[in-house]
Amino acid sequence: MFKKEPIKNVKLWIVLGILFLASVPWYLPAGSYEPIILGIPYWGWIVLIVSVAISATLTYAINKLWISEETETDEN
Repeated sequence: MFKKEPIKNVKLWIVLGILFLASVPWYLPAGSYEPIILGIPYWGWIVLIVSVAISATLTYAINKLWISEETETDEN
């Protein structure tokens, strides 16, 4: 079975592009910081949540999509 490298996976690039666009709260009104949740403005929570999503996506790509020597020997 042939697997592609993650860099050639279009779906991965689309997901990462959307997450990177969401990570910068340019789409929120200027000067908005209310409400503050646990001492952090809501846009800060958005950045933190998207950062975790980016990390999870990259972890998935490395573990499941990356072809390594170990993966090739496990399949044989």
